[in-house]
Amino acid sequence: MAKEVGVFLITGFMDSGKTTLIHETLFDQGFGKGSKTLLLSCEEGEVEYDEARFAASNVHLVHIEDKEELGKGRLLELEEEYHPDQVMIEYNGTWEIATILECPYPKNWVVYQSLATVDAGTYELYYNNMRQMMKEQLFRADVVIFNRCTDETPKSMFRRTVKAINRAAQLVYERADGTIDEGGDEELPFDINQDLIDLPDSDYGIWYLDAMEHPKNYEHKKIRFLALIYNPPQYKGKGMFVPGRFAMNCCEADTQFIGFKCKYKQADEIVHKSWQYVTAEVRIEWAKEYRGKGPVLYPLEIQEAEEPEDPLVYFT
Repeated sequence: MAKEVGVFLITGFMDSGKTTLIHETLFDQGFGKGSKTLLLSCEEGEVEYDEARFAASNVHLVHIEDKEELGKGRLLELEEEYHPDQVMIEYNGTWEIATILECPYPKNWVVYQSLATVDAGTYELYYNNMRQMMKEQLFRADVVIFNRCTDETPKSMFRRTVKAINRAAQLVYERADGTIDEGGDEELPFDINQDLIDLPDSDYGIWYLDAMEHPKNYEHKKIRFLALIYNPPQYKGKGMFVPGRFAMNCCEADTQFIGFKCKYKQADEIVHKSWQYVTAEVRIEWAKEYRGKGPVLYPLEIQEAEEPEDPLVYFT
C-alpha cells in the first residue's frame, strides 16, 4: 500500500505573501526536514524561490503553467517521478478554487490543510471590488493569514467578514516584521455586560458571528432583537422555532438565513415568517442543529413587530 502523502494548499492573490510563507515554513520552521518535498508553483510573484537552497534541502520545485495541467494526469506523473513525502501547492490567485479542489489527485495524496494569505493593506479594496473571487479563496481555507498588519488594521472587521464566509477558519494576524500580532480584536459595537443587551438592528450579524464563535461569553445573558421567525409546519408540537435574519455575504443573490435554536412551550402560537421582537435568555446547550454545544434561546417576551425597511443584515 502506497504511503500517505500530505498536501498543503496555499491560496491568495499575487503578492499576498504565498512565496514568503512557503520559504518561512520550509526553512525557518524546518517543515519536513529530512523528507522529500514537492513544491508546485502555479504563478510567479515578485518574490522568487531560492532554488539552490531548495536543491540542498531536498525540495523539488515544479512550475505549473496552465490550470489544465492539473486535470490531465500530471499530478500522477509527478508522484511517480518524485515519490514525495509531502506536497505544497502555491495556487494561482486568478484560477477558480474548484480546479484544485476537484482535480484528480493520486490516491495516496491527502489534503491536510488549506491556507489563504491576505495582504492586510489591500484586503478591503479586494473585498469590495472582487468579493466573489475573495470569497472563493476564503471559503475552504482552514487558516487565513493576514500579513503586513499595522496598529491601524481593523482586525475585528476582517474577522467578521471572514467568519461570514467560513466560520471554521482560524485567523492569524502577522505584522510587517514577521511577528504574530496577538493583540485583541476591536471592541464589539454593543455592550455585552448590560443587564439586557438591546441589540440595534444593524448589529445582528455581528452578534450572530460572535455568539457562535464565543458562546460562553453570552451564557445566561439576556438579549432583545428584531427577528424573522422560521417556524414551519414540521416544527409543530416540538416546542421550538428559529428566530433569525437573512444575511448578505457578497450580493443580494447570495444570502443565507442565520438564526438560533429557540425553545418555547408556546412555539406553535408563533406565526411562521412573522416579524417579532424576541427577548430571551441565552443558555449554552448541546443541539444537533449546531452539531455540538451552542447558544440556545429561552424567550422571556415576544412582541409582534413590523418588517424593517431593509430586511437584510450584514457582517460589517
